[in-house]
Amino acid sequence: MIFIAGTLSASLHAMPRKPEGKRSAPQQQAAPSPVLAAMSAELDRTMPILSNAAPPAYFVDYTLSQVRAAEVMGSNGALLNSSENLQRFLEVRMHVGSYALDNTHKVGAGGSVYQPSPYTPVPVEDDAAVLRRAIWLETDRQYRAAAEALVKIQTSKEVQATSPEEGVPDFSREQPHTYIGAEATLHLDRKPWEQKVRDYTAYFRQSRDVLNSIITFTAQANNQYEVNSEGTKVQFGLVRYRLEIFIQGKAPDGMDLDRYYNFDWVDPKDQPTDEAVYAAEKTMVAELVALGKAPLGEPFAGPTLLTGRAAAVFFHEVFGHRDEGFRQKDASEGQTFAKKVGQQIMPSFISIIDDPTMTRLNKDVLLGYYPFDDEGIPSEHVVLVDHGILKNFEMSRQPLKDFPHSNGHGRRQIGAQPISRQGNLIVESSKAVSNAELRKMFIEEIKKQGKPYGILIDDLEGGFTFTGRGQPQAFQLEALVVYKVYPDGRPDELIRGVDIGGTPLVSLTNIIATGDTTEVFNGYCGAESGSVPVAAAAPMMLLSGLELQKKAASTDKPPMLPPPAHEHDQPGVKQ
Repeated sequence: MIFIAGTLSASLHAMPRKPEGKRSAPQQQAAPSPVLAAMSAELDRTMPILSNAAPPAYFVDYTLSQVRAAEVMGSNGALLNSSENLQRFLEVRMHVGSYALDNTHKVGAGGSVYQPSPYTPVPVEDDAAVLRRAIWLETDRQYRAAAEALVKIQTSKEVQATSPEEGVPDFSREQPHTYIGAEATLHLDRKPWEQKVRDYTAYFRQSRDVLNSIITFTAQANNQYEVNSEGTKVQFGLVRYRLEIFIQGKAPDGMDLDRYYNFDWVDPKDQPTDEAVYAAEKTMVAELVALGKAPLGEPFAGPTLLTGRAAAVFFHEVFGHRDEGFRQKDASEGQTFAKKVGQQIMPSFISIIDDPTMTRLNKDVLLGYYPFDDEGIPSEHVVLVDHGILKNFEMSRQPLKDFPHSNGHGRRQIGAQPISRQGNLIVESSKAVSNAELRKMFIEEIKKQGKPYGILIDDLEGGFTFTGRGQPQAFQLEALVVYKVYPDGRPDELIRGVDIGGTPLVSLTNIIATGDTTEVFNGYCGAESGSVPVAAAAPMMLLSGLELQKKAASTDKPPMLPPPAHEHDQPGVKQ
């Protein structure tokens, strides 16, 4: 089960359909860090010994991640936190046995034998002796755990292959790569951002409907250094900035109301203007007030129109997670697409790629960009669906029967083992009409089905999708802004208290047509290997049917008294 709620947050911008993406090809451009030299020296000392141990270590990877992070957080006009820190984390990934069968092998449906996290904090100084000592100790710990795990696997009766995928090697053989990129640096004066956060959150005090507001500005310079026993040596850095805006309110019946917006950028000169931030805040307050007055939605199944942002989240959840390669091999997974390569799984006008080499889509930053994945493999442009036909999976170094190599999608949060994950998931359509024309088609579909109304989903905030075997192969997406659209010309009616539900194979075949603009969704996705930055992009999309269901709701009433500065206000009126 993949829980995404609360960790997949959105950023929306409209753009022409099928835009040209800016791609960044890795090019050697810097001197290697002393960190790489220390890691290589210790690896050269370690491998001759461990490769001849019993059982032998056939593959060892050392990854050091350096994170310099600044954060400024405020609420309701005052600072909550302002800090900056520098940390380093060492990860030792140990493979004992052979490429065919090693300590990562999953035993039946019971999963992998327990092994400790490959993560440990290390000093932030470039002292080779200190760093090599930390690597030495962690290598010994990981080897002992891996050797013990392999013994348990080899003696297990369930280790015998029971399916074609279970007979596939546990780890793929890959060509070594050398890339020495520039290290990322961060020089930030937090004082201006402290004042901005005060001002931005103070704005929300003007509304009695906003119970709480939190704004967080973060800046990170992440450097990754990696060497492995196959000969890979990689160094690169990424800088990311994010401004997150979150407000809370309550409907008269006690239902919690939330609105969220975020800005992402990688160059300081591209930070949002005050005018852009205040415009977003004004929209958020207006939506919060309207939601408080909106009626509750009822369960419904029928024609549904998704805006581009909502469609991007839909594909991330409904298709993207099920196309991750490791799920096709894991006996505990539902394996929705495992046997469908070469088959049509959605309408022929839909194609999908995953391309972590893209830094932007037109003017929009793509959060899922990275030059190398967390297993030292270059990121790749991968065609997943070609005109409705499933072609490929997002692959890490866990091979499949017909997909023996990684395509650069092995990803993890620091401290977790890399698995195949999404990067920049982009949906394209060859059956696009203008958004205005698509709405007309939507109205006609409502009439055709004899429904009293259809559903327009304007904003989603992720949700969760069940992918495990023995569970319903279903998804549930948290709908934030939802409208009833009437075929007789009445104005659209905002409703609240509903989520989208359904099953993937049916929902994907219900797509009728798409709009002619693509919208970008940036967020952080949580799954088995932790939280990783991702992007999704899609045009507006019309489906013949999706299902709405009531969401869980709080019964706590709003505060008995108005906010201190609003005791004489009329509800919903700004003084």
